[in-house]
Amino acid sequence: MDREESQESVRSYPVGTVAFYGPDDSRATKVAVAILPYQDSEVTELRRWFGETGDLRKDDMIFAEIAAFLWEQDVHSVVMVDGILGCPHEEGTDYPEGGVCPKCPYWAGRD
Repeated sequence: MDREESQESVRSYPVGTVAFYGPDDSRATKVAVAILPYQDSEVTELRRWFGETGDLRKDDMIFAEIAAFLWEQDVHSVVMVDGILGCPHEEGTDYPEGGVCPKCPYWAGRD
């Protein structure tokens, strides 16, 4: 889904975005939820959840916490990408800028 398609799916603001990350494309070990209060705005709230084992996409407790967070932020629309977006580690924090995450070789060379 590109930006134009996602804008068409947004009914009203604030919008919550949900993105999953993992060591490969089969298991999510991080989920990031961001709040955009209005179109073309910067993120005003960001919350992350982590898991070392299992897949967070199948964790009912995590989804309950995400739903509560979205409710607290008075979110009117939610945008969620199908699948896992990439490595759960952060460039510049967990590994050097411009480098490849040593813990997630699956994502090396992938966009």
